[in-house]
Amino acid sequence: MSTQDAARLLVRTLEAEGVEYVFGIPGEENIHFVDALNDSPIRYVLVRHEQGAAFMAEIYGRLTGKAGVASATLGPGAINLQLGVADATTNSTPVVAISAQVGLDRIYKESHQIVDLVSLFRPITKWSELAPRAEALPEMVRKAFKTAQTERPGAVYLAIPEDVESAEVSADLGPLPVNVVRTQEPSASQIARAADVIALARRPVVLAGHGATRARASDALVHFSERLGLPVATTFNGKGVFPDDHRNALGAVGFMRHDYVNFGFDEADVLIAVGYELQEFDPVKINPNADKKIIHIHQSPAEVDDHYPVEVGIQGDVSRSLRALADSVHRRFDVNGTDRPPAPSHHHPKDELRSTDRPPAPSHHHSTDELRSTDRPPAPSHHHPKDELRSTGQKIRQMLQEELAEGAAEDGHPLSPRRIVADVRAAMGRSDIVLADTGAVKMWMARMYPTYEPNTLLVSNGLSSMGFSVPGAIAAKLAHPDRKVLAATGDGAFLMNSQELETAVRENIPITVLIWDDSAYGLIEWKMDLDLGRSSNIRFGNPDFVRYAESFGARGYRVESAAELLPTLRKALADDAVSVITVPVDYSHNLQLTDKLGDLTGPF
Repeated sequence: MSTQDAARLLVRTLEAEGVEYVFGIPGEENIHFVDALNDSPIRYVLVRHEQGAAFMAEIYGRLTGKAGVASATLGPGAINLQLGVADATTNSTPVVAISAQVGLDRIYKESHQIVDLVSLFRPITKWSELAPRAEALPEMVRKAFKTAQTERPGAVYLAIPEDVESAEVSADLGPLPVNVVRTQEPSASQIARAADVIALARRPVVLAGHGATRARASDALVHFSERLGLPVATTFNGKGVFPDDHRNALGAVGFMRHDYVNFGFDEADVLIAVGYELQEFDPVKINPNADKKIIHIHQSPAEVDDHYPVEVGIQGDVSRSLRALADSVHRRFDVNGTDRPPAPSHHHPKDELRSTDRPPAPSHHHSTDELRSTDRPPAPSHHHPKDELRSTGQKIRQMLQEELAEGAAEDGHPLSPRRIVADVRAAMGRSDIVLADTGAVKMWMARMYPTYEPNTLLVSNGLSSMGFSVPGAIAAKLAHPDRKVLAATGDGAFLMNSQELETAVRENIPITVLIWDDSAYGLIEWKMDLDLGRSSNIRFGNPDFVRYAESFGARGYRVESAAELLPTLRKALADDAVSVITVPVDYSHNLQLTDKLGDLTGPF
């Protein structure tokens, strides 16, 4: 009987899944696997810390929809993967983490480097298992990818014992066929129920989350908003799924204080949540009295929360759900909503019996609103005071635009956060990618940075892990080599995984890193000042970041004045090199912002 190495069989199964990169560090117990990759089109990206490998796999999975693969040896190597693995699961991102494990000949007893890795990974993955024999690899790898990539996506973990990896198996064994789980059609009866809720609404508002981005529902979301005349806000993870320069855009919700966009939710009576997931931010921030009717549109059911009571749930393909719902609502709102509800529609219980696989039948509403074309603007509303010439949505957009314009004109040194955000936006194209690391950087960027396409501003919102942006930028550039990629990071987060600069230089992956330098954990200082009136244990010293970057073979830049930032960004982004820019930031603006928001009153 002809045979093959189990390690080669493992590589073949990864090839069948369409894997392009494996991010990792080899160890004694997985050398056969790493060696087998030399004869494969799969590129092994050697990293400097397994945490970096996991973050790379996560960002690759987030940008492509295909599971990113991280590899490590047993014991400490596998354990180092865990932060990135947990970050992927809490951010609903497909990742397959594979590590070595001690051989089956000693796994049952006390021995060197034995840790129950399967049990350690189980709480932070969708599936965690050990391969008990080499012959199981085709089935287990297929299950790993299917589980990771099926909604809601997340990380999985597979442990491969040393003697399983080095075993000989029949040459007849091969990868299983790849079958893709297809999203289901939305229920016609649920579409009809949701249409009734919207028909009776006074001021509906749309919230688009990460699930809408994963579903590639941007076009359908814009169509839905324009067809019904509804304002749309996004979560931090959903930024870009609805373009910020659209006339119906409200901006992003998720800031730690009541922001401009929240006033759009304060006035709403119906919340149409599209791909929103509770881990993105607490729904109490937009539904504090739990009195809004919620229409939940997603590929998976809603989680349970006191402040997220679902009136109608539509589970299925998000784009088809939005288009079917748009066709079923015979009413158009202005971006502030109208205050006069139409007569209720006359759906009957027998509608519940229609097949969910058929498109929804037209809704038989009899309100006078139905007689107007849904593409024509509604009759002028006489409800608003005559001095209120613009809608709440328009005012929210104007205030955010004014903030960005004011920031672009601020010329102090250290630089204001608003100036940095404005210059980053000016330096980046519409489809270029920014990764905003966790900390005060994330708050300023997610709140103020305009986005126009999905996945062009990436944050960690589920777990809010620090240190993901530098390794993540490497994966982003591999996923989209034609786009500029910028890691925007605080100095604290940067030094958590700055060793991956060497990976980028060695692998010739050009990225730019922008360090917001304040020699402190700025977000924690902000929170302490707000809640305690003082701060402590948050300040530290930094190396010379320019010389630090140059020591890895990267290019280093120091911004000495506000006027230098934009040209430095443009030069670094245009170079085919790894560049690090350090810019001093004045975070005294943090409290100025929260004080300003605390003084806001609404509705506008």
